[in-house]
Amino acid sequence: MPHLKRYSIPKFWPMTKKGKIFAVKPMPGPHPKDNCIPLQVMVRDVLGYAENAKEAKKILSDGKLLVDKKMRKDPKFPVGLMDVVEIPEAKQYFRVSVNARGLFLQDIGEKDAGKKLCRINGKSTVKGGLHQLNLHDGRNIPVKKDVYKVGDSVVISIPDQKVLKHYRFEKGERAMIVAGRNIGVKGKIKDIRERKNMLEKAMVLLESKRGEIQTLRDYILVGEI
Repeated sequence: MPHLKRYSIPKFWPMTKKGKIFAVKPMPGPHPKDNCIPLQVMVRDVLGYAENAKEAKKILSDGKLLVDKKMRKDPKFPVGLMDVVEIPEAKQYFRVSVNARGLFLQDIGEKDAGKKLCRINGKSTVKGGLHQLNLHDGRNIPVKKDVYKVGDSVVISIPDQKVLKHYRFEKGERAMIVAGRNIGVKGKIKDIRERKNMLEKAMVLLESKRGEIQTLRDYILVGEI
């Protein structure tokens, strides 16, 4: 199905659910459909550069918008957590972050647009004795040193994907909750509670301005940028 019913769109999309029936459906890509914003919605409803879908598609087809330093023209392309969005002609730079409502565009400077924070969701050994990091945005980066663990984060340069900084998933590190009912809360990891059996889930205790918050390990993004 090429479209979504408006009543089922994520709450953080700045679109009314009344009046029209359908909204553009994100294409399969680096981010899940319930945790991304398709470019057509971003250009028209978030950035306000277009009044309708036709104008938004024209802006994209003219190559006026970059995501992680790459020109993206498909109006259905999904933009998600920590992606860098640029409009070179307007000299505007944004990073996709999260707050209590969900995803939003955070203004950043041109210098910061050249790097990105990514969570390591998986890791494997590949040909040549290299170690491949599987990042939250679908990237697979080969590295020589076996010093990275699942749950850690890396700051990479874009578009060449060089590791600039490494944040370990451990007590005392700064982190942010990126999903669940406490989404957007930032703080310091106070404790990590590994699961003891298959029925339990790994949890993290985060010390924040709102007090101590317990959340799932999978909801944590460690590091700052």
